[in-house]
Amino acid sequence: MNGASREALAAARESLTALTDSTTVDATALADELAAVTTLLEREVSLRRVLTDPAQDGEAKAGLAQRVLGGQVTGEVVDLVSGMVRSRWSSPRDLVDSVEQLADEADLVAAERDGSLDDVEDELFRFSRILSSSSDTSSRLRSALTSRTAAPAAKSELLHSLLGGKARPVTERLVTRLVTQARGRSLEGGLENLSRLAAERRNRSVAVVTSAVPLSDQQKQRLGAALATLYGRQVHLNLDVDPEVLGGITVRVGDELINGSIADRLEDARRRMAG
Repeated sequence: MNGASREALAAARESLTALTDSTTVDATALADELAAVTTLLEREVSLRRVLTDPAQDGEAKAGLAQRVLGGQVTGEVVDLVSGMVRSRWSSPRDLVDSVEQLADEADLVAAERDGSLDDVEDELFRFSRILSSSSDTSSRLRSALTSRTAAPAAKSELLHSLLGGKARPVTERLVTRLVTQARGRSLEGGLENLSRLAAERRNRSVAVVTSAVPLSDQQKQRLGAALATLYGRQVHLNLDVDPEVLGGITVRVGDELINGSIADRLEDARRRMAG
């Protein structure tokens, strides 16, 4: 998204935060309704074009959204979407993507409330690693989940057989929505975005740490502390083991890839602290 859409999304996220700050709001139901709005906007191309047309008056667009959504979703969601269409969007697609992101964030609010947010982060990461594996089983699973001919219900059933009872309900909901409503996105990119949103709920970054052997508890603590110092915020470690990473580790935080041994990186952090 470029400037206008980024600003509109930021404003919408603030509205969502204000709404979900009230514990009386059912965050899971809110996520379901926002997902339904996403589906509607994805299907009705002309509607989303009108709602994002910069030549149209903002109040007129809000009125249209209220007429279309009224009676289908709660007043809170109507107000939230009406506020979004008053904003300026760079493209109709950005509005759809943003409503969907709010649905994901509402589900993560539900996870935060019931204390499962950390588990959801870990489960999203582990599922992404399974899909990225080079094994035949992983390749077949990825093909089944990304097939353009398979029915959404079949994909949902497959995911339930894999995750049902083994992962948190929020994790299954997020992954199922991503898979059954892909909207042209890559599965890997979608999982990465979900992990980022989960991390932001704790105001922290996610570091994907790949090491040749499992790290000890002391090494994880030292690495986490060093990365927190480097980035100025808490960093959640998603740990993976790859025997081909000989003699050290790789750490990816966002788009930044750090190569080198644990000792080298910790020493670099120590020098930065001293400086």
